Amino acid sequence: MTTRVTLISPALSTALREARFADGPLDAAGLRQAEAVRGAFAVVEQRATADRVFASPSVRCRQTAEALGLAAEPLPELRTCAMGRWRGRRLDEVSADEPQSVAAWLTDPTAAPHGGESLKALHIRLGHWLDALGVDARPHSARVLAVAEPDVVRALTVHAIGAPPQVFWRIDVQPLTITELSGRNGRWNLRSGRPLGGGSH
Repeated sequence: MTTRVTLISPALSTALREARFADGPLDAAGLRQAEAVRGAFAVVEQRATADRVFASPSVRCRQTAEALGLAAEPLPELRTCAMGRWRGRRLDEVSADEPQSVAAWLTDPTAAPHGGESLKALHIRLGHWLDALGVDARPHSARVLAVAEPDVVRALTVHAIGAPPQVFWRIDVQPLTITELSGRNGRWNLRSGRPLGGGSH
């Protein structure tokens, strides 16, 4: 059985704009963008109706799902990377205070200088989730739709194409874009970066 996973990145929030290691609600512009593409998204949804609809357990992903008219189930497995003591801070602030720690975090997937989750651990966690969908023969696992944090989308993409974890930093996930994975027997195909509504955000 082919499993199809459609990932939607959230609309903009203040934390995303600031590159802050934090959750938070969509800002006014992000909410307007999500609501503006809702009609176009309905067409996409009708063409490929999902059996299960999930969301990363964050405020911005929940609000994006609601703005798109999706009744999404928060899924702990799709949580963003745990950033430990860096949580709530901006990347530029941490880089100024702890340049060596940030350098290690950006170059070594096993490093977790913040005391949270390493990128390797993030990849393993999400890889297990994705592969479990691929071997689950229950009908409801055939098509999955999820509004997912950008780092979750990046990690799932890396796993799906069998790339080394370092590729994570070379993938740019724009707000309100679709990443599609289709797989069978542990092999996944990727289609990424398609904007909701056909425009750029």
